[in-house]
Amino acid sequence: MMPRVADFDPEKPSIARVYDYFLGGRDNFAADRELAQRLVVIFPQIPIIAQENKVFLDRALTWVAGEGIDQFIDLGCGIPTVPGTHTSARAVVPGARVAYVDNDPVVISHLKASLGDDPGTTIVDGDVREAEAIVAAIAGGLDLSRPACLIMAALLHFFEAEAGRELVARYVAALAPGSLVVIAVGLPNGGDSDRFFSTYSTASARLYKHSAADVAAFFGNLELVPPGVADARVWQPGSPTVTPPPRRDFELAVGVARVR
Repeated sequence: MMPRVADFDPEKPSIARVYDYFLGGRDNFAADRELAQRLVVIFPQIPIIAQENKVFLDRALTWVAGEGIDQFIDLGCGIPTVPGTHTSARAVVPGARVAYVDNDPVVISHLKASLGDDPGTTIVDGDVREAEAIVAAIAGGLDLSRPACLIMAALLHFFEAEAGRELVARYVAALAPGSLVVIAVGLPNGGDSDRFFSTYSTASARLYKHSAADVAAFFGNLELVPPGVADARVWQPGSPTVTPPPRRDFELAVGVARVR
């Protein structure tokens, strides 16, 4: 198990706890709520985007499990919510195994409390940037010689575009052919996006702006599942095309791709 890179500090807003607030959760502190409320003033759609991310993940993981995948790696998983990755996967494949990875002490505490006795769950306390160490840590619970699903949802906007591409590639290198990769990234479009990014980056973790082209590039040479990279509101696996939804100040670009 890897050492934690950040000590618990309730006075400093946490990525996971701010996101928990957006989802209507109660596992957050005053500092998290204060930052979240400031961000909602700038982009009122943020809580809706967070919910859309959960809906997309449930839809995507249900489809992935239907493709025969029974192993899942959830990077930067955040505080457990409903449905969780294991819930979505096991609704289709009851014996699905899941590795949850995060370095937030509150996240790890909740995971251990709710899933610590689950033999099909591996909990890794570690920094997702240390890809090789993370892969080694999950190897005891998952068999990476067989296909698995790698999930990077609401994670890559914490990396510069090039660093994000490199990170995805390092994890993909550990996946067997037939594996699937699920990515979701927030895209700000409105005039207040600079203020949003500055507010978040100053108070919590550095946030980076990405375009839809950046999101597509995160998949590298992987084979995108139709409809490719699309807005979470309209992404449906296997759909040849999608009708773009109404433009908003903040959107969620998502996609799923195969490892060949």
